[in-house]
Amino acid sequence: MGNLVATDLTCEYRRNPLGVGVRRRRLSWRLEAGRQGVLQRAYRLAVAAEDGDFDRPVWDSGRVESGESVLVEYGGPELASRTKYVWRVKVWDDAGEESPWSEPAVFETTLLDRSEWQARWIAPAASAIDPQTDAAFLLRKAFRVKDGVKEARIYATAAGVCELYVNGRRVSDEELSPGWTSYQYRLQYQTYDVTELLRAGANAVGVHLGDGWYRSGLAFDKRNFKYGDRRAALVQLHIRYEDGSEEMVASDASWRAATGPVTYSTIYDGETYDRLERDGWSVAGYADDDWAPAETIDLPMETLVPQENWPVRVTETIRPIASLVTPAGDKVLDMGQNMVGRIRFTLEAPAGTTIVLRHAEVLDKDGNIYFGNLRTAKQTVVYTARGEGRETYAPHFTFMGFRYVKVEGWPGDELPLDAFVGEVMHSDMPLTGEFSCSDERVNQLQRNIRWGQRGNFLDVPTDCPQRDERLGWTGDAQVFIATALYNFNGGPFFTKWLRDLKAEQRPDGGVPFVVPDVIGDANSSGWGDAAVICPWTVYRYYGDRRLLAEQYDSMKAWVEYIRAQGDNEYLWNTGFHFGDWVALDAEDGSYVGATPRPLIATAYYAYSSRLLSEAARVLGKTEDAAKYGELHARVVQAFRNEFITGDGRMTAQTQTAHVLALAFDLAGDAAPRISRDLNEMIIRNGYHLTTGFLGTPYLCLVLSDYGYHDTAVRLLLQEGYPGWLYSISKGATTIWEHWDGIKPDGTFWSDDMNSFNHYAYGAVGEWMYRRVAGLDMDGAVPGFKRIRIEPLFGSGLLSRAKTSYRSMYGRIETAWQTDGNRMHVQAIIPANTTARVVLRGATVAGLNIDGRPVGAGGPYPEGIQSIAAAEHGVEVEIGSGEYRFAYEAANLFRTK
Repeated sequence: MGNLVATDLTCEYRRNPLGVGVRRRRLSWRLEAGRQGVLQRAYRLAVAAEDGDFDRPVWDSGRVESGESVLVEYGGPELASRTKYVWRVKVWDDAGEESPWSEPAVFETTLLDRSEWQARWIAPAASAIDPQTDAAFLLRKAFRVKDGVKEARIYATAAGVCELYVNGRRVSDEELSPGWTSYQYRLQYQTYDVTELLRAGANAVGVHLGDGWYRSGLAFDKRNFKYGDRRAALVQLHIRYEDGSEEMVASDASWRAATGPVTYSTIYDGETYDRLERDGWSVAGYADDDWAPAETIDLPMETLVPQENWPVRVTETIRPIASLVTPAGDKVLDMGQNMVGRIRFTLEAPAGTTIVLRHAEVLDKDGNIYFGNLRTAKQTVVYTARGEGRETYAPHFTFMGFRYVKVEGWPGDELPLDAFVGEVMHSDMPLTGEFSCSDERVNQLQRNIRWGQRGNFLDVPTDCPQRDERLGWTGDAQVFIATALYNFNGGPFFTKWLRDLKAEQRPDGGVPFVVPDVIGDANSSGWGDAAVICPWTVYRYYGDRRLLAEQYDSMKAWVEYIRAQGDNEYLWNTGFHFGDWVALDAEDGSYVGATPRPLIATAYYAYSSRLLSEAARVLGKTEDAAKYGELHARVVQAFRNEFITGDGRMTAQTQTAHVLALAFDLAGDAAPRISRDLNEMIIRNGYHLTTGFLGTPYLCLVLSDYGYHDTAVRLLLQEGYPGWLYSISKGATTIWEHWDGIKPDGTFWSDDMNSFNHYAYGAVGEWMYRRVAGLDMDGAVPGFKRIRIEPLFGSGLLSRAKTSYRSMYGRIETAWQTDGNRMHVQAIIPANTTARVVLRGATVAGLNIDGRPVGAGGPYPEGIQSIAAAEHGVEVEIGSGEYRFAYEAANLFRTK
């Protein structure tokens, strides 16, 4: 007793967030306790002004009888804009213990009303600087500051991407701000604390402004100016003094403008830097008399929204592992990892020396660097040296997907490894999941899945980060989201992206293929279903009812769009569909697998209508829950009538047809036959798969869930083509787009669509967490409030597995290992949660917990609520704490 504390306080998923724009913000905390089996019974929240005077709180909830500790909504009076608040929490547990007040945390509001914007959009005057120039713009403003600054904040955004400076220093380590949203509907702005950068007297603020996604040529035709043809900036600086007075510096026509040394920069093609430096351009004393005036331009203000996503940052730096000369004579760096970001290099060279970096993912079979799969994307950095001693450079407004870098023009005969560093860039999501097992190849696969997510979660969930695409494909996102949310905290990431999806949804409910939509096409099954699957999955992982409610109309509109298609209300058998994309059973010359597209479309129709009914139930929409529950039942029956024969076989004899029927619970009484047929298909194919983007994510899950876990593990461990470990055998460090991106003879699948960093097939990670390691959630309770631990041990192909997941309640761990028929399982359950542990092959009489035999009737160790025999072994209900289970397993490796 006496050890109960509330820790890890967050507001809207973040610790001490700056610039929160949610009016009814939500607060979360975790519990630590000195005993096992702890549940929260009540909490008390207090929010104070920035002085932290809790004797005069802005809001005090009083004691609230509730076990909620995740995303608890602030219930006080409306908060003021641009204001810092301090908050704390205390809790009571189920034994009556009262915690002390937590350490205080803070959150700060941003501009809560658009009328508070007094800044104007500005750009260099078109009469002085060509708005269509490739060169990045520099914008600056000098101003004076009085003594006694208490705090200062900048609110800023760009039509383009920008870096912000105050008195010569970057105000943040965020990259590519304001990120990529559906700009015509929503444009994020950022909040920066610049208090420490100001000084009494003369000051200056500067904006370095590039094209970014706003003006770069995007998508397959590289169409320029999708959103607008003029870059612009919007900046509003608020200075508050100790005496209570305030001043503001805002972007307007009094600013000055120029171009600088970044003479070209786009997302796909890279960046060029020449000797046009304007040293000191963002400091107060800089002479800008020869600069052009700025002018205000008419861009919308009503689209502005506060930052929602995790910002993009450099999250890691890696050094090249080798410098090589290829058979073609090229000097090439090997970073040792297919990464996304940029190279920073340092050199001393004569003035005018031009260094060219060309980035690529792989070497060809002869050992030469391979650019073919980039299509038209250049991924090239060109730097011209000043010749004034040691120079360091990294591109400002672009990113590349690469492992290898061809370097041209470097002075000297060799590339010095210590002159180069790779800066890994992605949305800075907190890592939440870890997985490892006894097979190092699988551990490499897990690393590849994680690297693939990092590279492709760069503000939007892109398909690939290297070629002339890099788009937010909805299908890729929905098949991978469950794995993604195990690996990293993706709450803010998907909140922002789903708001864009909703904004771009068609009036008839159709959903674009990509979000943000820069190609204009829409409405494929398995792609548009992201509108339903993704918000539901975020709700499942975090208990985020607000996002579910916010997206509900979008979810409903998509299902109603489907209902309006086809010549049968309950079958979807018309329109364009990608089908089981790049499945191996596709006809020659086709990317679409052999599984009939009406079968896939109707399966997803059933799945989305079921999830919509579940969402309606969660949100208290009882009429809709019944309506879409009935729709789901009718679609399921139509599916069975159309795609399952009278003797219980699938009409389409493809792996994916069987997988989807089982994964979406469409098979009914035919499920045993269909699952057996699927298992036999895999075995007959030499434990190889033939599935594509839509069948692969569920393949191992349905095999394990229908009693064929051994087959699933054998699939995982298949090193020959096709299989997950085939790419590992070829040296992959990320997930490939194609099972045979590099063929056994070293040739490539193709030039036109062959990404070596494409996360979709990494969706197997969900099965690795949930079934191999056995860390899962209860189906009826979201957010891991109720946990299920049930490792499946397989046929001895793996001897141990371990995983951890940092849920909103705290760290969950499970680990198992075999010693002959002796089984050891460990579990760590965070406070304020409970778990059911299913120990396969165990008997109650033979079970040891924490080194002590349990016996038939107890007493049980602390935290153990019940122990009972079950169909597959023993089920143990436990509270929070750490537990070790050991037993001799009967039929340990039996999977059926």
